[in-house]
Amino acid sequence: MKAAIAGLVLAVCMSIATSAQQQDFSKVEIKTTKVASNFYTLDGSGGTIGVLAGPDGVLMVDTQFAPLGDKIVAAIKQISDGRIRYLINTHVHPDHIGGNENIGKLGATIFARENLRLRMMKPAAQANGQPGVPAPAAALPTVTYDAPLMFHVNGEDVRLIPVPAAHTDGDTMVYFANANVIMTGDFYRSTGYPNIDRANGGTLNGMLTGFDAIVALARADTKIVPGHGAIVDKTAVAAHKAMMMAVRDKVAVLVRQDKTQDEVVAAKLTAEFDAKVTGATPMTADRFVGQLYQEIKGR
Repeated sequence: MKAAIAGLVLAVCMSIATSAQQQDFSKVEIKTTKVASNFYTLDGSGGTIGVLAGPDGVLMVDTQFAPLGDKIVAAIKQISDGRIRYLINTHVHPDHIGGNENIGKLGATIFARENLRLRMMKPAAQANGQPGVPAPAAALPTVTYDAPLMFHVNGEDVRLIPVPAAHTDGDTMVYFANANVIMTGDFYRSTGYPNIDRANGGTLNGMLTGFDAIVALARADTKIVPGHGAIVDKTAVAAHKAMMMAVRDKVAVLVRQDKTQDEVVAAKLTAEFDAKVTGATPMTADRFVGQLYQEIKGR
């Protein structure tokens, strides 16, 4: 079991880092999509970026990888005057906050959960066992919160809603009320199986609670922008939760039978969902089942 746990933790830690190391960022193009009147998404490499443009300056959600900084700023200047005043971080992973330093040096005020700032200052160990590298000062959030926070900017009411201990222990959901858009970060992704990042404080129950929060907040026509994957509506989130609970229950049965993690992963408990989950891969399925095992066994 120890070998299985180590392998799954290593996969979680290395997948983002490997993606960043292997990419040729010079070939990445930033795609801009207008989602509402003055709300846009930017997709390049890493998590989806949100941009609220207008006369008060730009409010930005997440930053992708650091090497894309110039391209991201150039894309923002195509839809605004380029004054990035506010940056909101949804969680700690480098494909979402890697460009923080770039934006911070432009004068933006960075907002995030207190736990996210702490993890940037004292990151978990790297996949090779070496200590994590603290983020530079310019990348750190300067305003932190653990209760909902509201922005009134560019004619929009923007709510920052903490999602405790879900994908990580520093997640934030961002609701643009007038645009009728919710950005979830990675506690909800419309591609692949869920990722409970236990090394960074994520929990199964926190993710389920987060899904409920999306469904409760969203209207039937609300556009839900996940950390990765296509924009969806609340029915997709509800289906995602149902899938997660169904796999959880299957894992729980085998845990009660004293099966090892290797045996539970080998049972391929996601098989009935693999064709339905967009972007599903054996690696993410095995990682997800291993994380569920660790959560349930740990109780």
